This record gives sequence, structure tokens and C-alpha cells, in this order.
Amino acid sequence: MEKVTETQLNKLQRLLNYLKDHSKFYQRLFSENNIDINLITSFEDLAQIPFTTKDDLANFNDDFLCVDKKQVADFVTTSGTLSDPITFYLTAKDIDRLADNEARALKCAGGSTEDIYQLMTTIDKRFMAGLAYQLGISKMGAGIVRTGPGAPFLQWESIQRFSPTILIAIPSFIPKLIEFAKAHNIDYKNTSIKSIICIGEPIRNQDFNLNELGKRIVSQWDVNLYSTYASTEMGAAFTECTEGTGGHLNPDLLVLEVVDENGKVVENGALGEVIVTTLGVEGMPVLRYRTGDLCHVYYDKCGCGRSTTRLGPVMGRKQQMIKFKGTTLFPPAIFDVLDMMSEIDLYQVEISKNEFGNDHITIVLPNNIDNTAFDQKIKSLYKSKLRVTPDIRYITEEALNKQVFKQEKRKPEKLVYV
Repeated sequence: MEKVTETQLNKLQRLLNYLKDHSKFYQRLFSENNIDINLITSFEDLAQIPFTTKDDLANFNDDFLCVDKKQVADFVTTSGTLSDPITFYLTAKDIDRLADNEARALKCAGGSTEDIYQLMTTIDKRFMAGLAYQLGISKMGAGIVRTGPGAPFLQWESIQRFSPTILIAIPSFIPKLIEFAKAHNIDYKNTSIKSIICIGEPIRNQDFNLNELGKRIVSQWDVNLYSTYASTEMGAAFTECTEGTGGHLNPDLLVLEVVDENGKVVENGALGEVIVTTLGVEGMPVLRYRTGDLCHVYYDKCGCGRSTTRLGPVMGRKQQMIKFKGTTLFPPAIFDVLDMMSEIDLYQVEISKNEFGNDHITIVLPNNIDNTAFDQKIKSLYKSKLRVTPDIRYITEEALNKQVFKQEKRKPEKLVYV
């Protein structure tokens, strides 16, 4: 774990007392497990407390609320990627905390008051991240253009009209933006854009080199890419600095543990599950919350000079581990192969069970590229990269667009369980 200051420890002890006084869920947890919070005097002592899980949040949602609902200033939900969305309640104080986190995160990624950000993600649909970006940009004193997701014409018209310097976007949309520019004779290589803050999807491999999606972007557009990792539950973000060697922790906002399968904290550079404890949250704090996300963790000093703990790219989620023909895979590895192919800019991966209860993978593609030679090319690439070959199914581009970009979803649905 990261080095602990007296201020952090004081914040942790205040949190434990706050939960004991105000949280029905944690009152029960402490009582049922005979936990004396006065004996938690270090971050290491947190191991005495059981993990909080997504099921806990789903089954006892309102028992986590620590204030009267009259004090709730903003109502948000999780994305519901693997289950039904979970409600989170933010007080005015929590909104200020969110703004502070994002302002610091954007500065970490090289941003300043001189920049204009084009926010290419939704701020509606109960989405905390969109709200956080707007609040953070305003707090740091930079400009903002709120275009929302999709709509390539509006994106380019806004870039030409307002000269933003930084985009905040889901990275898989950027190749579509580039293709639109090429098709409409837009000189995209000579615009005001210098950087892209990439959200929701990884752009790096575990060695911090760009993955295939990241390479695809920078091979066509001379921009700097920054990755960020966050979740509604933590109300904070791990954002890369200019070194591009992991997202930095804001240690006054979160206690971070990265643990192995036995719940033990892993060593520097090792892979483990991300566990977070929120500091300074008033509405719905969480204690030792299991995110399910698997990341490498780094405790050593970063090349930028910061000594805060860093997280590498999310390698996958424990719930999304796929066993396919004797090989263990996570979705990002499947996506990475598809992102290598310039012919593909739209796809969906279906995970199903065969008659023996084993995982089966089907790649769904638009039928405008349906031919035998392409089938062989993609299967050969999967065989060489992952040692397995999934099935391929073709449907119309219109139908696939509807499957991937659902109106009720906040992010492209690149992976589905059928």
C-alpha cells in the first residue's frame, strides 16, 4: 500500500466514526463481525474489516446512505455494465469533492487554465463522469464546449468554431471521427487539438505501450493520449500524467488497496483487484469496496516526480474472465485484435455458453465486409495472437449500430452476454 500521512490516517478514522454513527449497513457490519473501530489505527488494520461488494450495494442500496434524502443534491447511478444500475446520492459537499478531484486529474494530464476542453461524453442519463468533467474543468478555470457523444459533424464544426485544445472522449469513437474528416475533406491534422483524455476504454497495454486502438489513433493524428480510470462508487479518478506510466492516486480522497485472490496486498508492479475506501464522502461512503477491476499497481516514484501510487490499465474484470477452448481471456484482449484491423470500426463481442456450459465467443460484424478472405484473415489473426479462433457472424451495419450504441446506455456496448 501507499505511504500514509497523519492527515490520511485522521481522515480514515473520521470515516470509520462517521459510518458507525450514520450508515445502517456499516453499523450492522461492525456489529456482526465484532469490529472495534477504535482498534483500526493504520491502513494495514483495515484487513480486519470484510470487503464491501457490488451485491451489498445492490441488495442494501439505501442502507449505505448516511444523510437525510433532503440533503441529496444530485442523484446518479452506476453504468450497470454487469448488473442493474445502483443508485448513488451526492450532497453539495460531495459535488465539491468531485470537482476538486477532476480539476486535479486534468492538471495531472497537462491541462491548464489556457485550455479549452471539448466534452464528448454525456452529462445526462444520471452519469457521474460527465458531471465530474464539467465541474472539474470549471473549477480549474478552463473553457468547455459540451458537444456530447457521437455526432461527427457537430464535433468537427465545434472544433473549427471554438478551437478547443483537448478532447474528452471514448477512444473507440476517435477513428470514426477521423474517417468522417477524411470523407468530408476536413484538414484534421491541422487543428487546435493537442490532446485527448480517453475514458471508459484502455488505450495502453500492461507495459504502458499503446494498445492497438491507441496506435490506430496516433498513427493518423498527431495528438497526445491520456488514459483515466474511475468509477461512480469511488467518486474519484486515477489519471495519467505526461509520463504515461499509470494513473495517479489522489491519496486524500481514496484509500487504495490492490489485493491478490487471498485478499493480501500485492507487491510493486503486481496484478491484483482494486479495492477502494472513499475519504471525504458525505452521502454514500464505501469502505473496502471491491471494484472487480484487475490492475497492476506501482508504488515507486513516477518520472514526473510525483510519489503517489499509480494504477496501470484495467486488464479486465474478475466477473468478465472468459474460459474459451482452454484459454483464459479478458475482453480487452479480444477487442485489441479487432482494433488491429483497419477494415473494422464497428463490432460487438457476444459471450454465450455451449451445451457443455463452457464459454463461447462470437464476433458480430457489419455485413459490408462479409467475405471468405476476410474471415480467414481475422481467424488467422486471432489464432496467432490469442491461440483461439472465435466464430464470426454478420448483420447489417444499421442493426449492429443499434446493438452497440443503445439509446439507454451511456457507453458503447462492445461486449454482451447472450
